[in-house]
Amino acid sequence: MKSRLKVLRAERDMTQEDLAAAIGVSRYAINALETGRHDPSLDLAFRIAARFGVPVDAVFVNPYLKAEA
Repeated sequence: MKSRLKVLRAERDMTQEDLAAAIGVSRYAINALETGRHDPSLDLAFRIAARFGVPVDAVFVNPYLKAEA
């Protein structure tokens, strides 16, 4: 699943370690999300979105929605 996680972190000068600590996961979990090797659980997606103060779809791209032309 594609995400804007890395961009959101960079905009806030936040490291993977910072985000991981803030939401209670490992840095490796954040890295796996950013590189698309892992899809977040619904709970994790909501925790990440809440940490950035944005809706879930501002962080993660829904692969089932067609892109508008």
